[in-house]
This record gives sequence, structure tokens and C-alpha cells, in this order.
Amino acid sequence: MTDNALETKLRHPLLGEIILSQTRRARRISLSVRATGVVRLSFPCGVPRSRALEFLEAKADWIVRTRDRLAARAAAHPAPAACDVEALRRAAKAALPARVAELALLHGFRYGRVTIRASRTKWGCCTGDNNLSLSLFLMILPPHLRDFVLLHELCHTVHHDHSPRFHALLDRLTGGNEKLLSRELRSYSIPAR
Repeated sequence: MTDNALETKLRHPLLGEIILSQTRRARRISLSVRATGVVRLSFPCGVPRSRALEFLEAKADWIVRTRDRLAARAAAHPAPAACDVEALRRAAKAALPARVAELALLHGFRYGRVTIRASRTKWGCCTGDNNLSLSLFLMILPPHLRDFVLLHELCHTVHHDHSPRFHALLDRLTGGNEKLLSRELRSYSIPAR
């Protein structure tokens, strides 16, 4: 349960179990569908539960389509088994720092440390000090998408934001394919625990 939130569960005849979260932090009624298929309906404290449930009913088709899309993605890109995580960590430590160094040298980037973590929320990040933190789950990606993520983080050593200048640099380094690669990357997801 989140801060100042009242969470309950509801059994929907078509959608199954729904988590209802009424919270002060919510600004509007919203839905999310996790990769596991769990549906969360969040709504502000001032909104009646009945209105939130009307919103849920109006979005039932979207929920079904989203679940189908997530299931198809999971089938196309199966997550490694839990026992493979240590193998992924070893492979990531062996390959990723060296590849970052190659790409940085090739394109003239300067960066600090490279650390490998079991991050399940993002593929990588760049700190204000230009240190790179990379998810060991990058190893489940095809090499061209791994390079795309590494270039993305290296571009953050120049532009610490997602400004038009950042995107122009990344697009130039990917031969004008930033949007295409970004779309392809979204078809993969970091495995849940």
C-alpha cells in the first residue's frame, strides 16, 4: 500500500482481480496493467468509487488488448530463469564495461565508472558525475539494442536530459534510427522477480 492510499481488491467478471487504489497523490483516474496482468485502478480521494468503476468499465477493451499485447511480448522474448541471473551478471561484467569503452573511444565520450546492477526498473542510467550504472539484464537484448542503450547513456554524459539536443546526438550516432531502435527496445522488458 502506498502513502495515504486506501487499497482494496475487486473481482471483475471479465477482467478478474482489480486493485483499487484511492490516494491523495492521484490527480486523475488512471489504469495500469503490469506485465504479470495485474490491473491497478488509481483515483483521487475526492472521486467516488462508482465513478472510478465506470472508468474501468469504459476501458475494459483496452485492458484486454494490453494484456494480450504483454502476453505476446513475453512469449516472443521469454525472461531468463531465476537461476540464470548469476550467469547474466558474469556475462555483463565481462562484456559491458569493455563495450562502453569501445563506444566511448569511437565517438569521443568521457565517462566515470561503470557499475553492473540487477536493476529491474531501467536498462541503465548516467549520474551527474557521468558514472554509468547498467542493468545486467542488458544481456538478454540483441547486441544492436545493447549498443543502443549504451550509446543512450553515453549521450547523457553530454546532455543530462532528454532535450532535443540529446535526441539529435543519439539519432546521429545511430544513423538516423533512434526512433526505430527505441520502438524495438520497448518490445523487450526487464524480467520481473
